[in-house]
Amino acid sequence: MKRRHQRTALAVLAAGAVGGAATLGAAPATAAGTVKIAGTGTVVTAGTPLNARSAPSAGSSRTGSLGNGAAVSIVCRIAGQFISGTVTNTGYWNRLADNSYVSDAYVRRGDSAIPKCTSATPVTAAPLPPAAGAWMLPVAAGLISDFRTTARPAHDGVDLGAARNTPIRAAAAGTVIRVVCNVSRGSCDVDGGSALRGCGWYVEVQHTGNLVTRYCHMVRRPSVTSGQTVARGAILGYVGSSGASSGPHLHFEVHTGVPATRENAVGPIPFFSARGLAIG
Repeated sequence: MKRRHQRTALAVLAAGAVGGAATLGAAPATAAGTVKIAGTGTVVTAGTPLNARSAPSAGSSRTGSLGNGAAVSIVCRIAGQFISGTVTNTGYWNRLADNSYVSDAYVRRGDSAIPKCTSATPVTAAPLPPAAGAWMLPVAAGLISDFRTTARPAHDGVDLGAARNTPIRAAAAGTVIRVVCNVSRGSCDVDGGSALRGCGWYVEVQHTGNLVTRYCHMVRRPSVTSGQTVARGAILGYVGSSGASSGPHLHFEVHTGVPATRENAVGPIPFFSARGLAIG
């Protein structure tokens, strides 16, 4: 194996491998709007987790990792960066059911023929969150931690158990006022942990009446920029586990003033209940 390809292979496997070997690419339920799985495969490495990427190259942002022996559901394959791996040497990458990419060099595939990705290849359709009037929930997911509980009195929002890469939507129309990487050490482009502090990648949106909503722990740099006007339901970013986080979820806050502070944080559950929407 050539030295350049050795370095690339190590980057595919090792760069940013934080937070264990979470299985990605599991086949979605067969329902309207889901992708068609063309085939399956098994990750084969020397024991190091295989990184999943946002695009078919080792230099693109990491969206997660898969352990040796993990099963993957493949939608299509696409030409990308050449990789020398444990299974083969190839420039093809597999697009998985969660819209991430892994190099085919580390995947032992079954007998099914995998089609090439095209612009017509469907993507997973995440369900739209409930909406009422001018407001909607940022994700369609259950409550896993409430606002300022006895166990977590400094928890200024709610944690919603959405899966990694679920779109995070603006709860109402407004203007993006903050796009921030907030972590006590390291990077927001990898999974965080309970020993860290900070919201990871997060966005704040200011709404009519000086209301502010905050969306934390995004998987990668948010999709919006400061000063951008967004409509209700606009995608701000995607669920991840950056910052002080032990697993993928959305930490969501509501504030009644600008700037958003602990003093003006309010419970999202009663806030949305008053607007005809239920969290939980």
